[in-house]
Parts: sequence; C-alpha cells; structure tokens
Amino acid sequence: MRTPDPEAVAARLPPGAAIVYRHFGALDAAAQARRLLKVARTRGLRLLIGQDAALAREVGADGVHLPERLAHRAAALKRANPGWIVTGAAHSLAAARASRADAVVLSTAFPSRSPSAGPALGPIRLAMRVRAAGRPAYALGGVNMKTARRLRDAGLVGLAAVDAF
Repeated sequence: MRTPDPEAVAARLPPGAAIVYRHFGALDAAAQARRLLKVARTRGLRLLIGQDAALAREVGADGVHLPERLAHRAAALKRANPGWIVTGAAHSLAAARASRADAVVLSTAFPSRSPSAGPALGPIRLAMRVRAAGRPAYALGGVNMKTARRLRDAGLVGLAAVDAF
C-alpha cells in the first residue's frame, strides 16, 4: 500500500470528498476497507473500492473506481448496483470520451512521484481534455494545494484528486 496510514489521510479530507481504496490484493483488504468506511461515514465522505466490485458490495462501499482497461464495465456495474458511484481512469482523451462512468479520473495532471505516473499534462492541456471529454472529471497526479490553485486559475474549479502517499 502506498499510503502507510490511509485512515489518517481520510480523516483530514473535507466532507463531500471521496476515497479510492486500491488494495492491490492485500490480505487485509476487507478489514482495511471497513476501517476506511467507518472514517468515511463519520466524516461525510464517499468510499470507492478500486476495481473490486465484490469487495465494494461486501463492505457496503459507495461504488468502485475502474482502471482504464476495465472502464468498459462501468455501465454494467451501474445497472447491477443502482446508486453506486462508478469512476474510471482515463489516460487519453479517447478513453475519457468512451467512458460510461459517472466521472473520469484524468492523469497525470502534474509531475508525480507515483511509479505509474506518465508525463504531466499541466493545467492547460488538462482543461482542454476535461472540456472535450464532456463528463465530470477529476485530476490525478501531483495534485497538492499549490497545484490545485493552478487548476482553479485554469478555470477548473473543484477539479482535484490529491495524491496521498
């Protein structure tokens, strides 16, 4: 797990924010998800489980976040789980446009320490991609308080997903 204390990070998020728990096959995934769900309910947050619909159902999460390669499953997951929030990663404009998720997570917004981060889009290219995608979007990669201001200055008010690791 990249974040050594995900509950502490979640406890600092503002009400209305969402947590994406990507467990990467951790043996204690269900227990960790339940701890995060408890924090989420206490703080007015949403909990999405990365890629694992079965775990999301098991713990009563608010939905799932799909990697780009599984984004084609968004519509079926929404039909099978009314009320879920389904987001999908989109590393290209084509993927963002093709997604049937409630929202797309666009990356990489700014230079990031994440091992999976690609070249940074920057606020201008990110803004163009968001507008062309035609759906709600969140920026991921290198987002912090300073870079979030750059998103705001580019007209992307409320568009941020903070890296926490």
